[in-house]
Amino acid sequence: TVTGFAISLLFHMTHTEVCPPSCSCKSLGEMKGLHIDCSSRKLTEVPALPVNTKRLYLQNNSLTSVPPGALDSLRSLEEVKIFDNPWNCDCHILYLKLWLEDISAHSLENIRCATPGPVRMKPLRQLTGNELGICKRLLPIKCLEFFWRDLILIAGAIITLILVAWALKFSKKLVCQINLRLYDSRGRLLGRH
Repeated sequence: TVTGFAISLLFHMTHTEVCPPSCSCKSLGEMKGLHIDCSSRKLTEVPALPVNTKRLYLQNNSLTSVPPGALDSLRSLEEVKIFDNPWNCDCHILYLKLWLEDISAHSLENIRCATPGPVRMKPLRQLTGNELGICKRLLPIKCLEFFWRDLILIAGAIITLILVAWALKFSKKLVCQINLRLYDSRGRLLGRH
């Protein structure tokens, strides 16, 4: 039981309480989570964060974007500071914007775009879909990929339905022919008697 407890404690610590090397971490007490301070560390990407992070400070770094899903495991987060970063406000910033709207809407107030030029110094919360124009060129390619995938799926479904209908029609004809032969052979047998 002691080894089991030690293994579970080690597993718990490696998966939930490992402080990123570029940050400083403080415990907020038993079962209350961690205060992670990664501010002013010249970070260019968000480090892997413990799932029990309650307070996260990422301000004053060199963050330009956050990959989709990078912050989804932080379900117990109560406070986040992520301002004073040179955010690149193209379509790739949408994940961060939506995540902050759900988790910490007031944090969005202090986030300003650094690039591209047309949205420079504009607050991220005011960004609209039309202002994410730099990535619009990617959309038709993606849409085209979905179009071909959907077209192939629909064609496959139609072919499958045609084959099933043909198989049912053929099986009905076969059953009718077998029944006619049985009926004919019985009639001949009865006529002989």
